[in-house]
Amino acid sequence: MIIPTKHTNFSESLLGLGSYVLSLLHTPGTVDDLWKQYQNDYINKKYSGKHSFENLLLTIVFLHAIGAVNEKDGVIVKCY
Repeated sequence: MIIPTKHTNFSESLLGLGSYVLSLLHTPGTVDDLWKQYQNDYINKKYSGKHSFENLLLTIVFLHAIGAVNEKDGVIVKCY
């Protein structure tokens, strides 16, 4: 689900995951770095939405499509 509905929490949508990913990109990182940080934050209850690795990839593609992030040499960077 890209956007939340009345039955889906914001944190469980790709849009919510996108905002979380953007908050992690204060320093550029690889997809593996983002996934490890998400797993750590989910386990430690810092992020409540349960997502798969596929959802993370879809979110990065979505963020790239709207011009929020770019990829350079395998590193994801936030566009300002």
